[in-house]
Parts: sequence; structure tokens; C-alpha cells
Amino acid sequence: MLSHLTLQDFAVVSRAELAFGPGMTVVSGETGAGKSLLVDALMWLTGARADAGIVRHGAERAELAAEFRLSDAPAALDWLRENELDDGDGCQLRRVIRADGGSRAWINGRPATLGQLSELGGLLVEIHGQHEHQALLDRGQQLALLDAFGQHAGLLAEVRELARRWAALDRELGELARAGDVGDRIAWLQHQVEELAAENLDAADLGELAAAHRRQANAAGLLQGCQAALARLAGDEGLSVQRLLHQTRGDLQRLAADEPRLAEVLGLLESAGIQLAEAAAGLERLHDDFDLDPERLRRLEERLARLHELARKHRVPLDALAARRDALQEELDGLSGAGERAAKLGRELDALARDWQAAASRLGQSRAAAAARLGQAVAALMSELGMGGGVFTVALEPLDTTRPAPQGAERCEFLVSANPGQPPRALRKVASGGELARISLAIEVAALGLDAVPTMVFDEVDTGIGGAVAEVVGQKLRALGAERQVLCVTHLPQVAAQGHHHYRVSKAVEADATHSQVEALDPKARVEELARMLGGVEITKEVRANARQMLSRAQES
Repeated sequence: MLSHLTLQDFAVVSRAELAFGPGMTVVSGETGAGKSLLVDALMWLTGARADAGIVRHGAERAELAAEFRLSDAPAALDWLRENELDDGDGCQLRRVIRADGGSRAWINGRPATLGQLSELGGLLVEIHGQHEHQALLDRGQQLALLDAFGQHAGLLAEVRELARRWAALDRELGELARAGDVGDRIAWLQHQVEELAAENLDAADLGELAAAHRRQANAAGLLQGCQAALARLAGDEGLSVQRLLHQTRGDLQRLAADEPRLAEVLGLLESAGIQLAEAAAGLERLHDDFDLDPERLRRLEERLARLHELARKHRVPLDALAARRDALQEELDGLSGAGERAAKLGRELDALARDWQAAASRLGQSRAAAAARLGQAVAALMSELGMGGGVFTVALEPLDTTRPAPQGAERCEFLVSANPGQPPRALRKVASGGELARISLAIEVAALGLDAVPTMVFDEVDTGIGGAVAEVVGQKLRALGAERQVLCVTHLPQVAAQGHHHYRVSKAVEADATHSQVEALDPKARVEELARMLGGVEITKEVRANARQMLSRAQES
């Protein structure tokens, strides 16, 4: 529900802030005062293309903002969450239109595209009036309203889900078909997988292979180095570390009798001797393990060469060959079962198509029944709204498609004849703006607001009518206001009196500039405004009494 609307430097409005509540709010004012600007503001806030002409003369930009409470708009709240634009249970739309024609938009303080603004706006506001921006002129909206009227949510959900599943399987089958004859690809994959599977490509094995190759390639140097180290540690010829350590311990032991503190030093030297002996033993074991084996070195080098050649062939690092092997195996497995998968998909598609046809048939039958009920209800209301003898029908046409469609097997068109003897024509081709607006009102009243849009705006729906018909229009709008928030721009007192709330738009000229002001009317001011609408230039006591009586009767009803 719309709760606040703010306009700044918008057309002839320098600044206006309006608060809205539930029920029916009427907007009145003298001709040319700018009462339809509120409707225009909502149009631009819900995605209409920018027009620099709406910027107030002398201003750099026009700013528009609207706040909505979403307790009655679950679809809008879901959309905000899906697009990560939600901010609690409220929503703020803001748009700035510059004098050079550029514009920017925000949803809950975050930049938004006009497409996003239009999508969200369609879930928040529905505008009916004497202009081309009529929601009910769109055939998709007509079908949605018919489904809401017929309470087809369950049937429609089943049809959509079957169509979605069918489309997903059809895409998969198409991908298999585009692959064509995969025999050559399978043969190539089998060769590549067998070639890679012949090698141990585990990371641990590759590491051990590289280490073994380094040891074998450097075996001669390792042997020579170990021999030299053993000679220095425990050699029999010349001075070695062990021999020098032994001699040093002997010399110190002879002196230890005179200096007891040398015992600690002798203990350390003894430990060092043990460690030297262990080091020498370790070198001897390593020395014995080294084997100058040219044949083993050749085999290791051949295997490394094969692996590097495979890595170059598949254009991956050596340590990525295992992942490449697994990927090729996965593709091979998929292609090997392509024929069986295609046949299975074909059978599943046929079954889903039959299920969809059955569900779509049930939906179509329910739609036909709902179309008859809606046509009768709207035609009856048209008669009450001054179009006696008018005809309204909902035509269902089969969709020309071989694919299961998410919306079902048919589309609909609202057909209307406002005058007796005229053949019904598409609602979007009705010439009279006033008739079009009243027909839209009749449709909404008949549907009791079942299209789920929380705020409905009617702009000049009373054009070309008066008297009792005008009072009926007002009553129908008030009845609609019991189900949805209704905003109505009117010039007839019979309609204005039916509102739960009333705004008046007036204009004044100051400093050679025209300004429009919007003010909320209390009961006393409402009587004066209704009297103005009734009496014109001269407002007499009798006119005020008539206005007071009209307002009292409307509010009591």
C-alpha cells in the first residue's frame, strides 16, 4: 500500500508531501490545477521513460519519492528479496529527472535500472485512465486477472512446473543432438584415457620418481662425497675426527686426577664420540646403498620423458595429468551412454508433454467457466456505469505452439462493445477514454481486486458521465477500496463524496510563476470543495447544504 508520496520541482509543483491510508482517496481540483500530476508521478516512479518537460521551469531537476508498506504486497516483497533490494517490510522508490533529460532511480536507497523499477512497480501500482499506460490493455495482464478471478493458482502452478521440466529436458536433448556422431570422439577419448591410465600419475609416485632420478643421476658424486666424509670422520690413514677426539680424551683423562672439573668435559667428549660413530655408520649404510646402475638411470629417464611428453600433449603441468585423465574419463563415460540417454530423454519428454496437456486441459476448462462468469459480471456493471446494452466477453484463443507453455494452452483477449448493436472489439482498441476507464473499473470491481496489486489508480474515470451514473461510479470505487487501496482523480462531486480521504489541488500565480499546492481536506473543507464542484463560481447556502448532504449520505452508506 502506498503510504507517502513526495514531489519536488515537478511540473508546476514546487514541493508537496502526501500521506495515504487504506480505502479510497480522491483528488480533485479546478481544471488545469494539476490534479493528474499525482498519477503522472506514480507513472514515472514505476518505470515510465523520463521527459525533461516535467522538470519545473528554472529548476535543475525534479525529484519524486514514494514509500510503500508491503504487508499487502507479498509478490513485491518476494521480488525485492530475490533481487537483494529488500529492506524490512517497507519499500521506497526514488527517481531524479534532470532538466537535460537524464534520470536516475533508486530502490530502497540502492541504484536501480528502469527495468527493475518497472518490474517492481507493476507489483505495487496499477494505473487506469485515459492514456495508453493501461495495465488491463496488456493481454498478459488480462490472462493473469482471469486466472486470479477463477482462482487458478494451483492449476497454473502445475502447468508451469511441467512446462519448466519439459523445457529443461528438451535443452539437454538438444545438446546431445548438436554433438552429432560421437563415434570418432569416443575412439579418441578411449586412446587418450588408456595412454594416461598406463602411467602411475599419483602425486606421491611422481614425487618419488623425481627423487629416484636425482639420486641415480648423481650417484657417482654421492659415492665420492660419502667416501670423503667417512675418511675425515673415521679414516685409518692420517688424522680423522674420531682419532683426534680419542687422543684428546686420553690426554684429559690423565689430567682429571688433578682437576675433578674435567670430568664434565670428558663426559661431553664421550657423547660426541658416540654421535660421531653413529654418523659414520649412517654414511657407511648410505654408501652401500648407492649403486651406479646406468640401466636403471636409463629407465627412469625414459619414464620421465614419457610423462613430460604427455604433459605437453595435453597442455597441462606434470602434476595435472591425473586430473586431465579423470576429466577425459568422465567425458568418455557421458558420451558412451549418449544414445541410451537420448532415448530415455525422448520417452521422458513424451510423458511430460502428455502430463502437461492433461493439466493444461483442466486449466483451460476452468478458464472457460471463469471467462463466462467474468463476462456476465462485467457486463452487468457496465450497465450500472452508464453503458446500458454494452457487451463484455473474454475470448480464449489456442496458442500456436508445439512446446508446452508455462501459461497454459491458450491466451485471452478482453472484448467489449460499449453501445448496443456494435460488435465487440478488443479492449485495447476502444476509442473513448472515458468508456475505457469505466470498463476497467467494472473489471476491477467484478474481480474484487483479485489481481493482487495493492494500489489501484483511476484517472478521470468519470469523464463524460454525470448524475446517478456518477454516483454509481463513486460507489463502485468505494466498494473496491474495501479490498484494495484506491486513488481516484475526479472532477465530479458524486465521486469525490464517496472517498474515505480527500486531497485538493489548487494553483496560484506568484511572481509571474504558476504554483500548484496539494492539501488534505478535513470534513469542513470537503464540504466547501464539494460545493465548489457542484456550484461553480457562486457558492450559495443551498449549494453548501447540498454538498453537506451528499457527503453525509456517501459516508453513512
